Amino acid sequence: MPHIVIKKRPSEEAVITQRKFFKKTARGKVIKVLRERYLRDDVPCGLAACRACPPPDDPVLSHYGDLGHAAFPGGHYVLPDTNVFLSQMDLIESPLFTPPIVLLQTVVDEVRHRSLPLYNRLTALAKTEGKAVWLFYNEYRSETAIVREEDESPNDRNDRAIRTATAWYNAHLALAHPQSAPRIPGQNQVKHPQVVLLTDDAANREIAQRDGVPCVSVRKYVEGAKDATSLLDLLAAAGSEDAGGQGQGQGRVLYDDYLPTPTLLAGIKAGALHQGHFNANQYNYLEGTVPVPALAKPVLLVGRANMNRAVQGDVVVVEVFDEREWRAPGDAVVDMDATLKNDDADDSGEEGDGDDDERVPLAEGERERKALEKKAPAEKQPTGRVVGIIKRNWRAYVCHIAPTSLSSSAPSSLSLQTVFATPVSRLLPRIRLRTRQAPALLGQKVLVTIDRWARGSRYPEGHFVRALGRAESREAEQESLLLEFEVPYRPFGRAVLGCLPVEGEGWVVPPKGEGGVWREREDLRELDICSIDPPGCQDIDDALHARPLPNGNIEAGVHIADVSHFVHPDTPMDSEAAARGTTVYLVDKRIDMLPALLGTNLCSLRPHVERLAFSAIWELTPEADIVNVRFTKSVIASKAAFEYGEAQIRKDDPNLTDPLTQGIRLLNTLAQKLKAKRMAAGALNLASPEVKIHLDSSESSDPVDVEQKELRETNSLVEEFMLLANISVARRIQESFPQTAVLRRHLPPPSTNFEKLQDILRKRRGLTLDVSSSGALADSLDKCLDPDEPAFNTLVRIMATRCMLSAEYFCSGSVSRDTFGHYGLASPIYTHFTSPIRRYADVLAHRQLAAAIGYTPLHPSLHSKAHVERVVDVVNRRHRMAQMAGRASVEFYVGLALKGRGEKGEVTEEAFVIRAFRNGLGVFVSKLGLEGLVMFKRDTQFDAENYAITIPSSDAGGKDVTISVFDKVTVRIEVEKDKNTQRGRVKMVLVSPVDSSEL
Repeated sequence: MPHIVIKKRPSEEAVITQRKFFKKTARGKVIKVLRERYLRDDVPCGLAACRACPPPDDPVLSHYGDLGHAAFPGGHYVLPDTNVFLSQMDLIESPLFTPPIVLLQTVVDEVRHRSLPLYNRLTALAKTEGKAVWLFYNEYRSETAIVREEDESPNDRNDRAIRTATAWYNAHLALAHPQSAPRIPGQNQVKHPQVVLLTDDAANREIAQRDGVPCVSVRKYVEGAKDATSLLDLLAAAGSEDAGGQGQGQGRVLYDDYLPTPTLLAGIKAGALHQGHFNANQYNYLEGTVPVPALAKPVLLVGRANMNRAVQGDVVVVEVFDEREWRAPGDAVVDMDATLKNDDADDSGEEGDGDDDERVPLAEGERERKALEKKAPAEKQPTGRVVGIIKRNWRAYVCHIAPTSLSSSAPSSLSLQTVFATPVSRLLPRIRLRTRQAPALLGQKVLVTIDRWARGSRYPEGHFVRALGRAESREAEQESLLLEFEVPYRPFGRAVLGCLPVEGEGWVVPPKGEGGVWREREDLRELDICSIDPPGCQDIDDALHARPLPNGNIEAGVHIADVSHFVHPDTPMDSEAAARGTTVYLVDKRIDMLPALLGTNLCSLRPHVERLAFSAIWELTPEADIVNVRFTKSVIASKAAFEYGEAQIRKDDPNLTDPLTQGIRLLNTLAQKLKAKRMAAGALNLASPEVKIHLDSSESSDPVDVEQKELRETNSLVEEFMLLANISVARRIQESFPQTAVLRRHLPPPSTNFEKLQDILRKRRGLTLDVSSSGALADSLDKCLDPDEPAFNTLVRIMATRCMLSAEYFCSGSVSRDTFGHYGLASPIYTHFTSPIRRYADVLAHRQLAAAIGYTPLHPSLHSKAHVERVVDVVNRRHRMAQMAGRASVEFYVGLALKGRGEKGEVTEEAFVIRAFRNGLGVFVSKLGLEGLVMFKRDTQFDAENYAITIPSSDAGGKDVTISVFDKVTVRIEVEKDKNTQRGRVKMVLVSPVDSSEL
């Protein structure tokens, strides 16, 4: 955002205006507030070489503006009102949208008030290279500042301020413009540039036209611009007038209207309605759930009418039906693409009879209805319907254009067509899109934003944002994956890079006694410290040491990169790190939270280089009991950087007795005892599918093989000491800052989360799962064994992990003390301290710990509970999205690796059945860490009670085949082009005990 420096002058020379308004206090009392503004006449207009204004530091508006619009041959600038930025940001951000933009302070303030995400995009827009955006402080210039009139609404006041500024700019151009102006070919008269008000508010335009202010609607403006064909596709349906007659909602009503907001809030307060996040069902598009605090099980929404236009992640309000209407979830896989493949994009509000249930005989037919009614009451869930939306989760989604939705009469025509954009995520509905580029976009990944979902439309409506490239091309797939999970991946801006040390890579720790770096830092350079990390690790956050003490005890230390020395509060780098939240690790690349100079160099605890650290040092007994712990800023010089395998070999080699090896052995002995204590306290040893993908060492970096990750003792060694450091730091910062400590918790899961797994284990294997406490669960999991199948225990642990709640960061003063605990670790308190290079939460913990030990004062922002809450909300979301992006990257590369195997690009592997449906099986291939569906086309006999499916024999005298959950099967894994993602998707076909390709 341009920064305007206004020279000071005596206040008596400035005009003073007053703004009076009324404000309600927290106790409900109404008070009158009077604010004064000092107005000036020297606020620059931003026009280059303007003769009427003092020259601005960085003028961005050229003399004549944009000369390429048919309606403004003499040049022009655009001045968009607030709603244009709120609804048409994709258009404004497009590189094809080139006119210089006058951005009013009034508009910026209103956008910030209405939408913080859009405000962030607006501030980024003003800094974008190639965009001419001038921030004009109209509220402080004497000729453009206005005072709200009596009985004038805030919105009307702002509209008047925008019109006033537009009128002033046009009058000002006569003074600012030189006498000579460009002559238009074929014309004798001179045309002067104009400032054009861009607004879709018809009433605002009518007043502007009456007052002689140049104005135009967004659509009319775009129609006369260069690249109009492409720009028209960027118009949001909800924000543009005359949007091509989409008019869904003019015909028959398909969905109920939402209740008014006051009714929703009153209903929630009274307990008659419930609020929660809408979660779509990945296996059945006709079902969704909404977890609510008042009910033990999530509310089940059956049918699209009851989901009432909710989209994955929306915060919705639900009405719960009478208990007599409660039911169990469906037992079949119901695919939207297969069921609705004949829908016409142009007639989406009229197809069928409005009842989705009639289209899905397997899912909603009489046979299944009766089966669901017979299910045990314990399996039934509350049912309900969405009656309102508190907050939409709409954003830009990665999609592809469904080929079947193109006009059959003119499939290659560049005329305006209504088509379906199918999102990559199966949790999202198709999006209706009007575009002139449909034929050119076939086979490409595209970005599409939802604009609205009318009551009369079966599908939401949206607009095209941009093309990402050909599907299955690595570049397009990488970018689409990052966009799909909202990973900020733009390069670091100049302001951020300007926060780096001026010495760059030449920065070194100064000699002891010089400069402020050594202030109250311990010199630990002589200690035998080493790091142990995964292969290829460059951002080394942590290092360790251990040595015996004269009293028979052991000193152990964890040394963490001192990132907070380089990243200071309230700087562009700090703001960028807070917005990114975490480093995102993909198979072939890393999206860093911090610039590489810090992450892989100055902060990274490389061997044989002096580095700044924050150290936690314990004195422990030989039985790993803590005698004391101290925290100190330090300077270290790591003696070696080991990979897990290297450290393991070194530890196991009896011929090595050097100090480093002895330290590793000492650490390992302590780690084993620390882990035993954790397990005895009830910590869980859970599991998740993890595989390692080998990439070709050539420039192509193609995946060549997939294998399970091997975990060694040294993995556990590092983990135990990182856990110990995090727990110790959590205790210290919570003691010092009980209201604002940044902590991490893992809430105990509701026992209902385990009901299905408990029932499956009991019926299929005769095993009991005790979930009364984390310790009882840990003991039960240890007993879930199959002597003939070692992988069975790991499978059960993976399934148990999916029953858990997610861990989350929180502000200590925002929740009750009895909810601080970490269920999985069996620790009463926990935080993240050990990875500040890649996690922003750790940076905050470092700042709080530094203040707790008296090294530096705590920044005021970390004394604010509201500020900490806002930051951890962002970090939690970024952390979840980064995890999902990482998993999706692994899945994509596993698919590529499998595609290169064998003659037909297919392999055969053993798998466990983990779920049974009426028309298929969910299977898990542990060797590849892959989960998939095996579908049956032939009728089967489904035994929901016993989690089994029976496949009738095709031969008259043959035997039927029954397959149950936990059975081991053989599957053929192929890679086919997925209709949703338009990239290689893993498809599984049952080979044994029966070939599903023949069914």
